[in-house]
Amino acid sequence: MSWGTELWDQFDNLEKHTQWGIDILEKYIKFVKERTEIELSYAKQLRNLSKKYQPKKNSKEEEEYRYTACKAFLSTLNEMNDYAGQHEVISENMTSQITVELARYVQELKQERKSHFHDGRKAQQHIETCWKQLESSKRRFERDCKEADRAQQYFEKMDADINVTKADVEKARQQAQMRHQMAEDSKADYSSILQKFNHEQHDYYHTHIPNIFQKIQEMEERRIVRIGESVKTYAELDRQVIPIIGKCLDGIVKAAESIDPKNDSQLAIEAYKSGFEPPGDIEFEDYTQPMKRTVSDNSLSNSRGEGKSELKFGGKSKGKLWPFIKKNKSPKQQKEPLSHRFNEFMTSKPKIHCFRSLKRGTQSLCFHKELMKRTIGKPTYAFEARDYVLSLKLGATPEDFSNLPPEQRRKKLQQKVDELNKEIQKEMDQRDAITKMKDVYLKNPQMGDPASLDHKLAEVSQNIEKLRLEAQKFEAWLAEVEGRLPARSEQARRHSGMYDVQNPPAVNNCAQDRESSPDGSYTEDQSQESEVKVLATDFDDEFDDEESLPAIGTCKALYTFEGQNEGTISVAEGETLYVIEEDKGDGWTRIRRSEDEEGYVPTSYVEVYLDKNAKGAKTYI
Repeated sequence: MSWGTELWDQFDNLEKHTQWGIDILEKYIKFVKERTEIELSYAKQLRNLSKKYQPKKNSKEEEEYRYTACKAFLSTLNEMNDYAGQHEVISENMTSQITVELARYVQELKQERKSHFHDGRKAQQHIETCWKQLESSKRRFERDCKEADRAQQYFEKMDADINVTKADVEKARQQAQMRHQMAEDSKADYSSILQKFNHEQHDYYHTHIPNIFQKIQEMEERRIVRIGESVKTYAELDRQVIPIIGKCLDGIVKAAESIDPKNDSQLAIEAYKSGFEPPGDIEFEDYTQPMKRTVSDNSLSNSRGEGKSELKFGGKSKGKLWPFIKKNKSPKQQKEPLSHRFNEFMTSKPKIHCFRSLKRGTQSLCFHKELMKRTIGKPTYAFEARDYVLSLKLGATPEDFSNLPPEQRRKKLQQKVDELNKEIQKEMDQRDAITKMKDVYLKNPQMGDPASLDHKLAEVSQNIEKLRLEAQKFEAWLAEVEGRLPARSEQARRHSGMYDVQNPPAVNNCAQDRESSPDGSYTEDQSQESEVKVLATDFDDEFDDEESLPAIGTCKALYTFEGQNEGTISVAEGETLYVIEEDKGDGWTRIRRSEDEEGYVPTSYVEVYLDKNAKGAKTYI
């Protein structure tokens, strides 16, 4: 089967057919290109969707994602982000392996097709030229033959006429002979051109055209094969990401299976537990007596007839009137101005919305008043309960978190202490690095001026001292809260102290029981003073003589370093040595060649391979 023999006379149709094939290829390229755009758009929409529902940093939403259900949702968002990435991979691979390659191939195909059909047209023009020559010689031969016949007839007519002179007859004979000779020449020329045309025509239809059409057929078949390969690649690129997409879906399923309702319930308890004890029973108050009401131990009401009678807290301090004692409705009862103001303050309408957050019922104001009455027998929580209600009314956030219930206050204080400890450790690391750099400058003056670091070192030391004092303050408040809370397991208790302060100031005013005064102010009980003790941590000079340090990894010298200064060591390019101390931020790494030969080299001169299991080694991700 060959186009050269089967379609020898279909030059124009073949030209249209091959152009149609190129159009089909370009249409497929356009299809794949639009598919890649859809994949990119879909991936972008998935990423935007995932980003939209991601928790905002430093917001309340971030705290909500402690729950396993929220963690599962967050895992779903992350997996969807990876899922979107796979669609981007599909788009990129289709663009590089199909669209770009086919576009380049189409250009080559157009050039090849143009070349083949140019050769075909050239052959056609040549055979048409030969045909025209043949026709021209044929017409000339025909014309000469007719002229020769007319000349012969004229000669015969002149020769038969007796009135014509002999000279005219001779002239007519010569003219006839000349015409016969021209006819013979035209005949010979026509015969020669005819033979040549037949030869050219044979070559055209049996050699030139078959060869050209055969090349066009091969070109078209390659185009068809290329489309088939592209379609297969199209499917394979989709199939390549299916395992990864499956892993994303498996991750979502695994996140769903990790949801633990019991754990979420426990987290809700930890998040909202107040630490207060439930109120006791309300005792009956006898209103049959006209002048005063019966006083109960767990009620905040107090008889005004007793004058300046006192309530005792903890059996030590003298009990004084609470600033929010419930007013007696008896007309003979003397008014308490501060109590009256406080009750009006507690029942003011604009602040009612603040109590809705307690979720304890619609009558939250009455509840908190009742809470005050029922905690009179529990001096441990009485003032904290009052502070809790006051903070809800005023919307304030004290530094010691006294506006929170005991359990929530303990968690906030613990969190604050941990944050301060981290900041202190960070400042201490910075101080150590500066000290080390200063010592290096002292030993190697050409590397820098040691005096330039004094200001920074003093500033860091001041920051450490400020943070230590701040941590002591919160440690004292935390000790106060933990002392008041019920007994907790050792695992749940706070591990105190990451550092020790020499001659720490005593904390006398934070952990004392407070008592009320007639004007509503607080007086401190000096007999119940709390002291905070923290563990000691000694900071030794890193450049003093010390025992041989263990190796924490190895390193390879990238360049030759001549250690001419004290404390440095010379290394040769490609040499392997042991690392005994990492770069602390000063640009130097401590290495060892043997037990008695160690020193510092610039970190940029070596490539370090740390042993993750070695003590003191850091893991970089």
